[in-house]
Amino acid sequence: MKDGNQIMAEALKQQGLEYVFGIMGHPVIELALNIQAVGLRYVGFRNEQAACYAAQAYGYLTKKPAVVLCVSGPGLLHVIGGMANAQVNCWPVLVLGGSCPQDHEGIGGFQEWPQVEASRPYCKYAARPPSAALIPLHVEKAVRYATYGRPGATYLDLPATILKQNVDENKIVLTLPCPEPPIIFPDQRRIEEAADMLVRSEKPLIIIGKGAAYGRAEQEVQNLVHLTGLPFLPTPMGKGVVPDTDPLCVSSARTYALQQSDVILLLGARLNWMLHFGHPPRFQNNVKIIQVDLCAEELHNSVSSAVAIQADIKCTVESLIKALQSRKWSINRNGQWWKELDLKANKNKNIIHQMCSNVTVPLNYYAAFTCIQQFVPNDCIICSEGANTMDIGRTILLNNLPRHRLDAGTFGTMGVGLGFAIAAALYCKDNAPGKRVLCVEGDSAFGFSGMEIETMFRYQLPVIIIIINNNGIYSGLDSNTFKQIQTAGDPTQVIPPNSLTSETHYERMLEMFGKKGHFCTTIEEIQQALKKSFAELNAPSLINIMIDPQADRKEQKYTWLTESKL
Repeated sequence: MKDGNQIMAEALKQQGLEYVFGIMGHPVIELALNIQAVGLRYVGFRNEQAACYAAQAYGYLTKKPAVVLCVSGPGLLHVIGGMANAQVNCWPVLVLGGSCPQDHEGIGGFQEWPQVEASRPYCKYAARPPSAALIPLHVEKAVRYATYGRPGATYLDLPATILKQNVDENKIVLTLPCPEPPIIFPDQRRIEEAADMLVRSEKPLIIIGKGAAYGRAEQEVQNLVHLTGLPFLPTPMGKGVVPDTDPLCVSSARTYALQQSDVILLLGARLNWMLHFGHPPRFQNNVKIIQVDLCAEELHNSVSSAVAIQADIKCTVESLIKALQSRKWSINRNGQWWKELDLKANKNKNIIHQMCSNVTVPLNYYAAFTCIQQFVPNDCIICSEGANTMDIGRTILLNNLPRHRLDAGTFGTMGVGLGFAIAAALYCKDNAPGKRVLCVEGDSAFGFSGMEIETMFRYQLPVIIIIINNNGIYSGLDSNTFKQIQTAGDPTQVIPPNSLTSETHYERMLEMFGKKGHFCTTIEEIQQALKKSFAELNAPSLINIMIDPQADRKEQKYTWLTESKL
């Protein structure tokens, strides 16, 4: 005889899953213990949202879903924020939610809540196994749904009565491990159309999305870029598919490249708010889009693509390279299009260089990030969240390897940073010992999940946390002004909504664990803190960098979010 707890743990093991992130409690206490007993690795968090953020980041890094384990009612409600983020971000994750005993439903059971119905809008598959004997069948299906097609979240509901149910071993429905997702090959006719369109273009551009990173298409995309000389732009988590330092990267001329291109090859990126929906004024009215995406429903979304290819990015790019080689086509690096891009890029680089060179205290974002970049190893995984902290940081902190940047993503979710960093550190520990994880947070963003520092200490994860502290959301107040305003009347009436407490010493949180953090206001102090932090190999570090509360980004020609014209 086996009970539901043991059946579930063994079913997860059978599907080749390795990590479970969560918070244990009634009714999943025994399940958590069984999970460890069968050889899975359990990582306990301080908040269920952070656990779900970690699980989905691990799924993105490995293409294999990690598991989130949570208690009933409020526990699952906390996880739903993470499920929604995984679903919008297209990252695989499997959530297991303990729930009210079935014989208590409808009469006010402990933490009773319609959990399957509540989860369904935020995932690809939500179900309650009807009996403990059928748990393996639903686990396999949940893993399959999470990884096949466009990846996403799945949910299995586990009432206490099912977890405690005993079943004869010969009545348990056994399943095979879920096979790897099938490869979708492109329609060769669409490949030829795309090649002809690129050959006829005058100002072509490649946009590389995180779908190319998730699809492990880096070698093929690099071959395409270098064989053709095509300029490319990465989306935030498309960074590193082709190195940011590659001379064909035109991130420094992003707005100009988008505005002027007549043909854009879109590889695993969506024309959503992050790419201004493909609409003017950020794009030409008559721009032709060659769209490559795994999801059929994404094709022609927002704008009608000239060529739409539903296929795996790796094999699509391989086929496109062959088609372009047969046409003996490439871009002239000394041609007019590249001259325009280089001119604009150099102009923008000079502006940024001036801002980076200003090391007057209080520092601006650019000076702080330039100092940090000098210490970041080439293979470092960078996690980042915040408003200006994340946006400016991605322009200065470079990624030269794929899947080495994790940020707020498509959903723009705050609170993901420390969970992402924990997942990245575990991934590095297992797959690339010595590789470092840098977690760069705005002070507001850090507040969402700061207590996960304890999780990092518990599991001895040497994450380097850097807080870019401007005393607020977007901007804050200097210490003297804050104190004057704070005592000028009712704080709820006089303290600006964007303001946080000035000069908060977040680094002192490490003293709870017998460690010492770093408080920095100058470049020299940042340099010393980074040297010490990168030398720490068994525990997290925290560097709190005070910058000018009114520091801002480079002046933008357009607002960062394109407004609808409808």
